[in-house]
Amino acid sequence: MIKFRKRKRNPLEEFELFVGIDWSGAKGFSHRGIAVSEAKFGNSAPTIVSPPNNEKYWSRTEVRNYLIKKSRSKKILAGIDFAFAYPFVDEMSFFPGALDSPKTAFALWALIDEINADEPDFYGGNIWKDPVFSKYYNSPGNKGVLFRSRRRLTEICAKKIKSPSPTFNCIGPAGVGTGSLAGMRVLHEVRDVACRWPLEKKKKTKLTLVEIFPAFYFALSGIRPVKGNHARIEMLNKALTFFDSCQLPDDFVVNGPDFDEADAIISSAAIRALSKKKTTWMVPNAANQEGWIFGVEIDNQSIKI
Repeated sequence: MIKFRKRKRNPLEEFELFVGIDWSGAKGFSHRGIAVSEAKFGNSAPTIVSPPNNEKYWSRTEVRNYLIKKSRSKKILAGIDFAFAYPFVDEMSFFPGALDSPKTAFALWALIDEINADEPDFYGGNIWKDPVFSKYYNSPGNKGVLFRSRRRLTEICAKKIKSPSPTFNCIGPAGVGTGSLAGMRVLHEVRDVACRWPLEKKKKTKLTLVEIFPAFYFALSGIRPVKGNHARIEMLNKALTFFDSCQLPDDFVVNGPDFDEADAIISSAAIRALSKKKTTWMVPNAANQEGWIFGVEIDNQSIKI
């Protein structure tokens, strides 16, 4: 089980509700791959949140609406499974060689939103048609000539536990790139109502958004999230116990095409537990540009914080 020590709490940590969201970047208005879980303050077992209006699946727009509505009455820490930005510090550019490459993550989000302005439900795939920026992506039907497996500092630090997929990869089940494009549009959209950590450290809002990596949390708890192993109730409960959470009932059934509910559940419990650790909130300067996976700790003492 993860251990904590008592100390003066960071104002960011005084949350009442912890939300884990397994995300999707797919085209359309209804997404089988989105799952939402809530974990209340304390250690009660997380619960799955059903889509609103008796819909079968969530849309990204409804996820945004749900977070904003919930934050009107509770202080929320919400983790969403996509990369908040691209590698930057390795070559001091998101898109090396591009004259119009944005200089900040905020400008990157605005660029992606502008390119995809006509696409509904925050879809972001139009950038794959852009004459300049398409060259940097491995996308459906086109492996850009400038695509490379670059890594953010947070991904390098996460590798000792679980290595994430490169952010410019938009192909295959592990391709985080498509979801990240849609997610960045959402980050741009909620600029007035949410603190987007760690790019914004403090903000007078009740909603704080962080980047999550569900497979990292399972691996941290000693479980290999492959072939649905993490969705077996005994394995999921083992992971929940590691994160100081009560267990789910033995007859709980995990839904989703890739057991997405398991990812959402463990993420809500993990960010609740990890938010209590002082080191969780300590991130290097690179995080101001590239974002940071919540709970990944720095493994190199030479990195300036």
